[in-house]
Amino acid sequence: MGVKISARRVLTPSGWLANVAVQIDINGRIAVIGPEGFDAAVAVGTLLPGMANLHTHSFQRAMAGLAEGRGPTGSDDFWSWRQVMYRFLEILTPEDIEAIAAQVQMDMTLAGYAASAEFHYLHHQPGGQPYADIAETSARIMAASTTTGIGLTMLPVLYQQGGLDGRQLAGGQKRFGNDIGQFQRLYSAVANAASQMPDDLRLGVAPHSLRAVNATGLEACMALCPGGPIHIHAAEQVKEVEEVEAHLKARPVRWLLENLPVDARWCLIHATHLNHGEVADLAISQAVAGLCPTTEANLGDGIFPVVDYLAAEGCFGIGSDSNIRLSVAEELRQLETSQRLKHLQRAILTSDTQRSTGRYLYERAASGGAQAIGRPAGTIEVGKLADLVALRDDVPLLDWPEPDQCLDSWIFGFEGRAVSEVWSAGRHIVQSGQHVRGEAIRSAFAKTMQRLRQAL
Repeated sequence: MGVKISARRVLTPSGWLANVAVQIDINGRIAVIGPEGFDAAVAVGTLLPGMANLHTHSFQRAMAGLAEGRGPTGSDDFWSWRQVMYRFLEILTPEDIEAIAAQVQMDMTLAGYAASAEFHYLHHQPGGQPYADIAETSARIMAASTTTGIGLTMLPVLYQQGGLDGRQLAGGQKRFGNDIGQFQRLYSAVANAASQMPDDLRLGVAPHSLRAVNATGLEACMALCPGGPIHIHAAEQVKEVEEVEAHLKARPVRWLLENLPVDARWCLIHATHLNHGEVADLAISQAVAGLCPTTEANLGDGIFPVVDYLAAEGCFGIGSDSNIRLSVAEELRQLETSQRLKHLQRAILTSDTQRSTGRYLYERAASGGAQAIGRPAGTIEVGKLADLVALRDDVPLLDWPEPDQCLDSWIFGFEGRAVSEVWSAGRHIVQSGQHVRGEAIRSAFAKTMQRLRQAL
């Protein structure tokens, strides 16, 4: 057998268990959950299911802060931010992409994520010419995950056009673009590289958005990935909703639900601007709403109607998207506090049977995120991947007698790093609050940032 962990309290689907031992087999799955007593290699206080980060563009972490000044028009929004992003990515090399991804993935684990899904569209050289290996940059993301040990779902992105009018890609977008034949070759190359990765790696597909992918492209994506996760940006911005309505005669989420087989393996990223009918029907579809609260706030996207969505029994997970911040607690806190500001109430995202807001949010985001990235995790159960997170046991603020209060304190009150240990598919990658390869990862990232500063 593999690793043995003893914990004072463990969050399971049946509730909190006290003084429990969790045994991980050699395949990285949970083999036994039982009374404490067998010899344990690691002892922790509070053990939680690891969180999945369901949406990230890792390279954007390196540009954090570059788009926080007001532009010359005096009116800044997502679209002006996007122009800064396009200029920034023009200087990124494959080596940069790998170093940044490793730093981001490491920071994710220190924040409490055990797995992530890379929504990867930065495929080509500046100007759009493919690398000799068309999957060069995807391979760099996978190499970073080998270094960090984080669980990975690769989502190669199809990006065909600059808008619903079919205009050609321009500027920085050229690094994203593929026609269908080229994307099929890319996907095949990524799949071949993924076959050499750990068994817990998952491969999905991501048609970027209805603005960037036409109906033929959507069909091609589904044909390439008949069983894996499918992610798509949808209804993030009012301007996007208006453009889709003008060309497709339906709102983005409505068009997707009525024209594609949207089901439990789909994840609609953001889905910020929904009407009442879309909220109900998205929930019924069993797709996951991929919410990225800190990025959505940073970009001025809007507030997802999560109260109505959860009332309709919708499924959601969280992502760090632009990686302006990397914090499980902050994503969940932002999700709740945005609703408090909107509805002028407190403790909104909870229920009569589960009164702890922190636990209510954490459990649903963990299971929804695992579903979205196609990973058999998100709960602590026998047979699931051992994606596990332990909170520090030496902080008075996290040591309340009721374990729900521990979660509430972490998410809403604690400042600093609360995570002490992280396992991803049984790999013990964070130990005593430090990543096991932290020094080398930070050194490579520092050199990359020095080069980027000089290039800018």
